[in-house]
Amino acid sequence: MDDLIEKLKDLGFNTYEAKVYLALLKKHPATGYEVSKESGVPQARAYDTLKTLETRGVVIANAGKPITYLPIAPDELLNRWERSFKTSINFLRESLPNLANETVEPILNLRGKNPVIKRVEEMIAHAKHNIFIEIWKQDAQRFGPSLRDAANRGIDIKVVGYNGVDFDFGQVYQHTLASDIESSLGGRWLIMSVDDHEGLVGNLPTGEKIPKAVYTRNQGIVFIIKELVVHDIFLLDVEETLSEEMEKAYGKNMIKLRQKVFGDNPISLIYH
Repeated sequence: MDDLIEKLKDLGFNTYEAKVYLALLKKHPATGYEVSKESGVPQARAYDTLKTLETRGVVIANAGKPITYLPIAPDELLNRWERSFKTSINFLRESLPNLANETVEPILNLRGKNPVIKRVEEMIAHAKHNIFIEIWKQDAQRFGPSLRDAANRGIDIKVVGYNGVDFDFGQVYQHTLASDIESSLGGRWLIMSVDDHEGLVGNLPTGEKIPKAVYTRNQGIVFIIKELVVHDIFLLDVEETLSEEMEKAYGKNMIKLRQKVFGDNPISLIYH
């Protein structure tokens, strides 16, 4: 009986209402006195509760002396609740996102190997359309099985690979400055955009340093993260196609262009 009372309370009854309704199901029609005796609800509260349930259409009163009460059938009560909840849920499903669109998605700071790995795996698993990712071979070995599963689901995967990433799925564009970047950063970066909806930028350091990453669904920042990967893909493809012309015009690894943009900063010169 206690379980029934708790479930009825979950759906909107208070304790007295649940006890009175269950008492009427067991014995009806019944007077207020009989309901009080069967339910254990004090007599004054039993009458108040019956009046409330009558107003809500859960209990029907038979005129007479004394007045007796009948409950509506459980199927009718549950069907009514089901319709009411569906209507409310459908309304909220349509209305709540309109409020959410006005909020600013936060940037989450991830610290530690496990939180970073878990978030990347979740992003890959939840992908529905595309994944753009920049990744080192060491990390590609860890996330390769998940990325392969995504590719088998039909997800379009574009990869900027460092240190010879050799996936046999998706499209891989090889970056040749992995050792210089890793040396300057003290680790490997991991850049990832999923479905234009989620973005992550992380640093997976060498040695004993703690991996860190930032994750967000902020559409403006996700757009920038994806554009960073797309920019590198464009440039790597152009370099491969026009390698001789590019080296002739800008020098090896486009050093002249890098100097034009960054000056003589040796760290900035290694980046695409």
